[in-house]
Amino acid sequence: MQLPSQRYAALIKKQAQELGFAYCGIAKADFLEEEAPKLEAWLNQNYHGQMAYMANHFDKRLDPRLLVDGAKTVISLVYNYYPESRLPEGPEDLKIAKYAYGQDYHHVIKDKLKLFLENLKAAIGEINGRAFVDSAPVMERQWAQKSGIGWLGKNSLLLTRNMGSFFFLAELIIDLEVAPDPPMVKDFCGTCTRCIDACPTDAIVGDGVIDASRCISYFTIELKDSLPDSFKGTFGNWIFGCDICQDVCPWNRFSKPHQEPKFLPSEGLKELKLQDWLELTEETFNKVFPKSAVKRTKLKGLKRNIDFCSED
Repeated sequence: MQLPSQRYAALIKKQAQELGFAYCGIAKADFLEEEAPKLEAWLNQNYHGQMAYMANHFDKRLDPRLLVDGAKTVISLVYNYYPESRLPEGPEDLKIAKYAYGQDYHHVIKDKLKLFLENLKAAIGEINGRAFVDSAPVMERQWAQKSGIGWLGKNSLLLTRNMGSFFFLAELIIDLEVAPDPPMVKDFCGTCTRCIDACPTDAIVGDGVIDASRCISYFTIELKDSLPDSFKGTFGNWIFGCDICQDVCPWNRFSKPHQEPKFLPSEGLKELKLQDWLELTEETFNKVFPKSAVKRTKLKGLKRNIDFCSED
């Protein structure tokens, strides 16, 4: 006879599939004991750079029960963003990370999570829970590994055997007891070091450890100051984010194109040439990136990145 917690797990996974999530993993909401010393060491090394928010809410990052009263379950979800075709990536083309081709994923996925929670309440009854999409102190990759979805690669990203790593992670933390999945304990990276070897700024400083203050994504998105001259010539024309460590990962040969229309690039973005980037105006910026994550840098930040990559 199936226990209620098992029925809930089956219901949740069916709902996740219907909403377009590629994977759904379930873990018991508990203190991430193994991660506590790792997080503390990472912060003590100042690998978070100017991302002061990473040092905030230390306890909440490690214990979801501090985020949701009575939390019993963490539901981890995967949403694909791998594009069917890439934007031009020639030697002179300026590049943005593939996750930013379309609309801001925070809004697209958050809407799905709200519907997810509503559907669960309609099917099960009153549930207290919160939805998270990369915008709160949740160690999403660790929870996804704990729920059996994948393992943490040397580039610190979550990897799966069937679709690599070009996907977003999201979570529902709820006060309902749901049968958990077994964690992923095997590491399928083996002796491969392609991501480490390919990183032009040497940001991967250990197995699964990133010095974010050296990462191109950090420089082009998080850093608000001037870009350091010592890194000039290392960005490879990446002006918003960076996909290098993912592009070289052998597991990403299994990436499949997403089916989300909202992640398709605007016609204006596809048409931008080098000169258009160099002459980017506020009007064009707003037209090309109307609902995009690229707006996070604002026009001023994007132009700073463009100038840095374009200077001789």
